[in-house]
Amino acid sequence: MSKPLVAIVGRPNVGKSTLVNRILGRREAIVEERPGVTRDRKEVECEWLGHHFRLLDTGGWMADGDALDDKVTAQSEQAMREADVVLLVLDSSVGVTPDDEQVANLLRRSPVPVLVVANKVDDASHEAAVWELLGLGMGDPFPVSALHGRGTGDLLDALVALLPEGSDEIEPDEMLDADDERMYSVSLVGRPNVGKSTLFNRLIGEERSVVHDRPGTTRDAIDTIVETDRGPIRFVDTAGMRRKARIDEDTEYYSTVRALKAVDKSDVALLVIDATVGVTHQDQRLAERVDGAGCPIVVLLNKWELLSTAEREKVGEDVERKLAFLADPPVLRISALTGKGVNRLWPALQTAVGEYRTRIPTREVNKVIRAAQAAQPAPHGARVLYATQGATDPPTFTLFANREVPTTYMRYLERSLREAFSLGSTPIKLRVRKRSD
Repeated sequence: MSKPLVAIVGRPNVGKSTLVNRILGRREAIVEERPGVTRDRKEVECEWLGHHFRLLDTGGWMADGDALDDKVTAQSEQAMREADVVLLVLDSSVGVTPDDEQVANLLRRSPVPVLVVANKVDDASHEAAVWELLGLGMGDPFPVSALHGRGTGDLLDALVALLPEGSDEIEPDEMLDADDERMYSVSLVGRPNVGKSTLFNRLIGEERSVVHDRPGTTRDAIDTIVETDRGPIRFVDTAGMRRKARIDEDTEYYSTVRALKAVDKSDVALLVIDATVGVTHQDQRLAERVDGAGCPIVVLLNKWELLSTAEREKVGEDVERKLAFLADPPVLRISALTGKGVNRLWPALQTAVGEYRTRIPTREVNKVIRAAQAAQPAPHGARVLYATQGATDPPTFTLFANREVPTTYMRYLERSLREAFSLGSTPIKLRVRKRSD
């Protein structure tokens, strides 16, 4: 049985993400002093006084907005339906707005228990404004300051009292950690508006990320664990990444930081490329960044169904030429919108993770290194005397040499190891230690 779900809902810019960060005790949700920063549903795990629960941050609910606002509102309403407890956050300094009343009307018709949170009560002088919120008819509001932490302890005490029984126990299957060898993490990366969120929703089987044709719709890294016949997989949808020179706001900067952090923690990265545009310079830079993190890459050419035969040939040549620095990554032609070709992703992921976690006996490593040196000796008398694999994720080898080994020869040894042990597309790290005098 999974942990209880607590949804934080309300209109835009009332402090929902700030409250999430306060309850967690760390900056997990992106916060900025303007409405509409949060768009997707972001789920995190929390604990209070021995009670464990999942906390769901949502975008601002709006009665009247554009097409993107409507999708964010739909995500918020879905969270209300799925939750075991709802925290309705209001801005006490503003009072009850028409949007607040409409959200309250939705929640009144729901059997889910609701706690009204009067946010931005930074000191005792602001407490009088809280009582106006009683007019919603949803019980006494809890005066809190999400920014400063005032009153959040009382709120959490009341919250855990409403959680279903068993929230203070951790089920064995819930103790599965991201570092457990049974589960691996897959991040979806790419430029803005290439179809990452559409693919993410298809892979996890629900509309978790807001999808819109406006670039930059996804703001934060959203992750979901999916149970498959190959075991649990953690999928992470990241914000579209652009060149630093084009990042013109704090929100996009923090989105990029979160995306890169997700890549660093991943076992595999899915580099999503818009096939109708081809491989751009930014795609190349992203591939370099992911490869530098030691994360194997699976290249996905999305929107493949929109290309003519001639265009498909050109994109294929683009991939071979512009991504030649990658170690022969799998290249899949897919349509995230229709699902065509997506089924081929599962075996590609399994192969990539297997290569990423490969461990090779020291005897076999030295056998390959000796054979490589016999076939092609290193220049200037350099020689590897002994080699061993020191780590996995990715395979990392330590070479003990009599002197500095030229970079070109290191690439030769890397290629020899890759071919001998069928390491395919996974990055390989070689570290050289010179024999002491």
